[in-house]
Amino acid sequence: MGFKLNAKNFNNALEKLSQNYNIYAPKVFVGKGRSSETDMVRYGQVNTIEEIEFNKKSDFSYKEVLLPITQTLFYFTEDSFSEPKKEVKDAIIFLRSCDMHSLKRIDDMYLNNGFEDMYYKRVREGAKFIVIGCSESFENCFCVDMKSNKTDSYDAYIGFKDGEVYLDVKDEYLSGIFGELETESLDVVPEFVEENNVRVNIPSNLDPKVMDSDMWKEYSQRCIACGRCNFVCPTCTCFTMQDIFYKDNEKTGERRRVWASCEVEGYTTMAGGHSFRQEKGQRMRFKVMHKVYDHKQRFGYNMCVGCGRCDDICPEYISFSNCVNKLNDAMDEVK
Repeated sequence: MGFKLNAKNFNNALEKLSQNYNIYAPKVFVGKGRSSETDMVRYGQVNTIEEIEFNKKSDFSYKEVLLPITQTLFYFTEDSFSEPKKEVKDAIIFLRSCDMHSLKRIDDMYLNNGFEDMYYKRVREGAKFIVIGCSESFENCFCVDMKSNKTDSYDAYIGFKDGEVYLDVKDEYLSGIFGELETESLDVVPEFVEENNVRVNIPSNLDPKVMDSDMWKEYSQRCIACGRCNFVCPTCTCFTMQDIFYKDNEKTGERRRVWASCEVEGYTTMAGGHSFRQEKGQRMRFKVMHKVYDHKQRFGYNMCVGCGRCDDICPEYISFSNCVNKLNDAMDEVK
């Protein structure tokens, strides 16, 4: 069902929705950028459409709403444990098409990978997703080649132009909320990117022997193993565990799940001190092959959705898309 309404009426709808939902969207955090006196666009709670950033790509993805950077799994004492209470309100999340595609990849890891993660599942099941239209490609995006530039798997689509809000609503609850307002019914066609400046060409016959290529040695010199590329990626899902013991009673505490990165030192360290992939180039190889080979072998499609955030964030200007394009030459090298 399509609706057209002004910003004021849309804000009235958000006010009604906020009674039962926490509403998250990309927003500008003034002065919180990577350098002094710069801003950052990342996800936070919003109350009005004016707070939502429509014209810039978010530096971080929406995944920190579903998978918090630090998440308490349970509290423990000497002889018992208890789970934290579930958030009273469910979530409504504004996101772009590439991120909507990444949701399927996160589901693969947390729901369809031989088990169901209860902490993720209970947040995921109650969430609703509103896709933001993209009229043109952002810098470093290559979503078209990754086939994530379009989607119809949303609860609602939103476009915002000249103070007017255009909605294509599929969810019954959302339709009821917007239908109560002063709206104009019309057909709304979602606006999606058709072309990117950045192109990628993943070899159709990609051979795992490419792992032996010399191309990875370059990244041992360039990569500083900061892990930023993993943390901004909407499809990276790795984590580690931390047990926190309270100072007032060292026999009580909590276990936390914390984001981790396959690029950083210590990620592969085992009991006894043995560690795999000590060279940074080997870590880059693992990440790249996981995104464009391993996941596809298991689930039938690439893990990467082409959002380009890894290229945006890298302090060493390492381009993931360029790395993928080098795989074609690497294939010839290892034949």
